Amino acid sequence: MKILKRVMNNLSFGRTTWNWHIQDPASQRLTWNKPPKSVLVIKKIRDASLLQPFKELCVYLTEEKNMIVYVEKKVLEDPAIANDENFGPVKKKFCTFREDYDDISNQIDFIICLGGDGTLLYASSLFQGSVPPVMAFHLGSLGFLTPFNFENFQSQVTQVIEGNAALVLRSRLKVKVVKEHREKMTVQNGIEENGVASTNIEKEVGKQIMQYQVLNEVVVDRGPSSYLSNVDVFLNGHLITTVQGDGVIVSTPTGSTAYAAAAGASMIHPNVPAIMITPICPHSLSFRPIVVPAGVELKIMLSPDARNTAWVSFDGRKRQEICHGDSISITTSCYPLPSICFRDPVSDWFESLAECLHWNVRKKQNNFAVEEEEF
Repeated sequence: MKILKRVMNNLSFGRTTWNWHIQDPASQRLTWNKPPKSVLVIKKIRDASLLQPFKELCVYLTEEKNMIVYVEKKVLEDPAIANDENFGPVKKKFCTFREDYDDISNQIDFIICLGGDGTLLYASSLFQGSVPPVMAFHLGSLGFLTPFNFENFQSQVTQVIEGNAALVLRSRLKVKVVKEHREKMTVQNGIEENGVASTNIEKEVGKQIMQYQVLNEVVVDRGPSSYLSNVDVFLNGHLITTVQGDGVIVSTPTGSTAYAAAAGASMIHPNVPAIMITPICPHSLSFRPIVVPAGVELKIMLSPDARNTAWVSFDGRKRQEICHGDSISITTSCYPLPSICFRDPVSDWFESLAECLHWNVRKKQNNFAVEEEEF
């Protein structure tokens, strides 16, 4: 976050006096070093209502704006698109890619999402490093993270291309999962060297390391087990608590209005540099959600006396089992997601709270019909 300095008389450092002023989040603007030439269009899969908006947008980008349009290959495999002869000439101009196979991170200038909040999360998952600016149209269910309406998409897209837009930098979590990799091996004759009969042996053959960039939250839960989850949470190497309950949510400020809000956490503006730790149904009357600074490193591991394994997911994807000896390290990523605002970061956020979550909706109290007598 940028800090501005002005000479004043209220703070003194030697002979120079300074007033430290934190930058207003609403002043963050989109700035292009050169005009954008390529755009990635992400469309929600298996939603027939998005076919027409998708086609209109792609025609506008290719024919009116002469832009290079990238589209995921599975989107074009939809029969309604593949069999549309009128859309064929436009489709031939597309550049296609496949998730987990093709790296397009250095080829995209900005992203347009058509759908709900899930399309923005999906866009984030495609870029494990720097993320291009994202413009999200509200064509899904909730739409907390998608501030643009599609009716006037031409003028709105033009403003973005011209650099006339505000930005909010949504922090992401850098997550590293380290697993004690074990292989099950079949022993000949079912006899080990010590003479004990066995057909399967788990043998440690090193560590398996996976890394993820997460926009909303990391969720550690008890999975299909009927037992409480029992996981230790470390902060900068120090054990701070053991979670005994259904699990724990580690979220960004952006994720504070998602699963964490449903679990009872506070909602935090995305410009606040923080990480939230929220228990899921803790078996404790005093386990409240907490907020820690963005720069800390969290580590989550199964407690030594845990009765069962745990399961972890990242923005609802890549779900996997966590066993004894495995660890999940979490800190704030240096690669935020630049989200393009409809108005500005503050106005958009409060409007989403009111429209999507009905924050503080209540019938207004009536005033007194007759004024009270003054005494």
